[in-house]
Amino acid sequence: MKIGLSHKQKGAAAIEFALVFVIFFAVLYGVLSYSLPLLLMQSFNNATAEAARRSVAVDPTLAAAAYKLKVEEVAKAVLEEKLTWVPSAIKGSIVKTAAYNAGELVVTVSLPATALSSIMPVLKLGVITVPQLPTDLTAKSSLSF
Repeated sequence: MKIGLSHKQKGAAAIEFALVFVIFFAVLYGVLSYSLPLLLMQSFNNATAEAARRSVAVDPTLAAAAYKLKVEEVAKAVLEEKLTWVPSAIKGSIVKTAAYNAGELVVTVSLPATALSSIMPVLKLGVITVPQLPTDLTAKSSLSF
């Protein structure tokens, strides 16, 4: 019985598929696991910038203490409005601050990266961790007026 070329290659396709699938899965998982933190950061940046912008509209004829409270209140309300879409599993971990001092408003939104693990699994492959995130996802906008 003569063994042909096709007989020698039996099972080679399965081995090739297994090797390519591992690489494909790693790339796909990387894209998907980094998309949520990037979406959150874009949303945090948008929310802080919009909060600072809308706070400028507060009536400047108010007394100094009332003006400060109103500016901070408006900024925090905008943050709440802009971040309503955030999954409820991590919504409680988000820290939103607005501080107005000496003519400068600083609006900050931060989220500990550990809070993301409740909605997104972390893949550890030896020394490689996907996604590799900083300790906090933080966005900050400031405005002097």
